[in-house]
Amino acid sequence: MLKCGLLGRKLGHSYSPAIHGMLADYGYQLFEREPEQLEDFLLHGDWNGINVTIPYKKSVLPYCRELSSLAKEIGSVNTIVRRPDGSLFGDNTDAYGFESLVKKSGIDVRGKKALVLGSGGASVTVVAVLKRLGAGSVTVISRSGEDNYDNLQKHAGAKIIVNTTPVGMFPNNGQSAVDLGTFPACEGVLDVVYNPARTALLLQAEQRGIPHAGGLYMLVAQAKRSSEIFTGSSIPDSEIERIEKVLSAQMQNIILIGMPSSGKSTIAAALGKRLGRPVYEADALIEEEAGMDIPAIFAAHGEDYFRQLETQVLKKLGAMSGAIISTGGGSVTREENYAPLHQNGRMIWLLRDTDKLDKTGRPISLRSDLNELYTQRQPMYACFADAKADNNGTVEETLEQIMEALK
Repeated sequence: MLKCGLLGRKLGHSYSPAIHGMLADYGYQLFEREPEQLEDFLLHGDWNGINVTIPYKKSVLPYCRELSSLAKEIGSVNTIVRRPDGSLFGDNTDAYGFESLVKKSGIDVRGKKALVLGSGGASVTVVAVLKRLGAGSVTVISRSGEDNYDNLQKHAGAKIIVNTTPVGMFPNNGQSAVDLGTFPACEGVLDVVYNPARTALLLQAEQRGIPHAGGLYMLVAQAKRSSEIFTGSSIPDSEIERIEKVLSAQMQNIILIGMPSSGKSTIAAALGKRLGRPVYEADALIEEEAGMDIPAIFAAHGEDYFRQLETQVLKKLGAMSGAIISTGGGSVTREENYAPLHQNGRMIWLLRDTDKLDKTGRPISLRSDLNELYTQRQPMYACFADAKADNNGTVEETLEQIMEALK
């Protein structure tokens, strides 16, 4: 069996083993190596094919006896195979991945001014692909070059924005390298980051109605091309979309919203058990953070303080992947809670008749007419929700509705 893997310095959690496991039948492991270990690993390591990531995409070039024409053009290698004579052949499948992402997104770059944020290895690849696809002009924005983040205004006419920096990538969610308001003519936004699914840059594009796409499809596409190089066999392009859908579903948080006592905790626990996922209760984490229960928080500090704590907790929870999250009934009352929850999640609005709602231990419910409270919050739930599930019946019936919505 072929021995393959991913070479990098700090790999952390990588989706590459899972992707390659769905593409072909060979071993695929993570190889974390320090710079001083690089030469020995490349020349004498026990592997047949490897992908290369930060910071070694250029460092490996001298060790490759032969490069593909694309790797030569770009000056960067992310895929290496060891030939029968022991020599190394270097290729670049990131270009295939990014080109696949552009085509899948439906964003037409032909004849248009494009800005590429960042000047690292990924930037060089993206620039080459954009030029090949016929972009009118391509400008690289760096921190200290002639075109930088302090003079973006001179590029206000840019129609395509591509982020190749790690800005906004987990765990630094919520950050964006640029404000899209600077580019009123923007027609398409691409981000090579894939965690979170919707970076702050992509959320801006979504809010403005600009076509956009994240980096997960690129990741899978480049892996597919690498696998073909490792094995010498062809893999249908349809596998890219299939695997992306599988990964997206696994990475996606399932977030329950709805009125107080609408059954979010019960349904979250049942969902977690069915799907084998971790379950998080926002209210429980708020109590842990404050060192007191919610009625005591309201009594001692008031609702505004509680809402601030709630937003802090939701930001932490929303940055996770693959979790079940049960939110408090009033989480939708603050607009700033939407982006942290939406970035990686699908929000399910649990509906329950107001005469079935329990007020016990719920400060706002106790002081409110529930019908009036529901009327007030209904448009907020509708704004946050991706889907609805009726929770007036059995737990199993509600779960089936949610599973159907998740398809």
